[in-house]
Amino acid sequence: MLRSRIRLAAVLAVAALTLAACGDDNTTSSGGSSGSAGELKVFAAASLTAAFTELGQQYAAANGGDKVTFNFAGSQALATQIQQAAPADVFASADTTNMDKVKDLVGTPQNFASNLLAIVVEKGNPKGVKGLDDLANPDLKVVLAAEEVPAGKYAKQILDKAGVSVQPVSQEDNVKAVVTKVSLGEADAGIVYVTDVTAGGDKVEGVDIPEEQNVVATYPIATVKASKDQQGAEAFMDLVLSDEGQQVLKKYGFLPPPTT
Repeated sequence: MLRSRIRLAAVLAVAALTLAACGDDNTTSSGGSSGSAGELKVFAAASLTAAFTELGQQYAAANGGDKVTFNFAGSQALATQIQQAAPADVFASADTTNMDKVKDLVGTPQNFASNLLAIVVEKGNPKGVKGLDDLANPDLKVVLAAEEVPAGKYAKQILDKAGVSVQPVSQEDNVKAVVTKVSLGEADAGIVYVTDVTAGGDKVEGVDIPEEQNVVATYPIATVKASKDQQGAEAFMDLVLSDEGQQVLKKYGFLPPPTT
């Protein structure tokens, strides 16, 4: 880890200068540049899309334009892909369960963020949803993530804790799809991460789930043992765990990792 810590120090030291100077270069939104041959592959939970995209840009800008390619999807799908030897350098999951599935294929995981869940509804809340009990209304079209998806698993825990029975009109393979269906009017409500309500923009809004009914989602990150760029993988992981990385995550609504 010493080399990665040294590299991280360099990343943080030059990031601001590099970003300031890159206004006229060929850097793309994915972080690549015309003069770079490096490419880091990061598999990350769909709920991390906005925050990790920004972190990828910071990493690329401070590493000569090394391209960071993201695979954003449900954590369960990403874990399966890693088990099937898909090329990945870093894995960031929205739960510890899916990280445990690949524990023999990754380095030591470290928790880097946490999240809470909320009810997502259309802007203006036209159906007047006030809480979890309303989701049991058979006239309300509710969409959830599938139970094997972390957001779906958390939603089930929340509903079970509240004693609410819901018959979803569909079960999606990642949390972003739940937000999309609500924003398009294909569903009246869903249960997603607080950060996804924020990312949904002006087409949706959130209804808070009380603390006593909510659950805390824990996000771990690890390098993938089969990675051909262990140094780069460790540097990206260190960036996520750094104070600067934590500030980016906070900006997008993530909470600090739980203390144990």
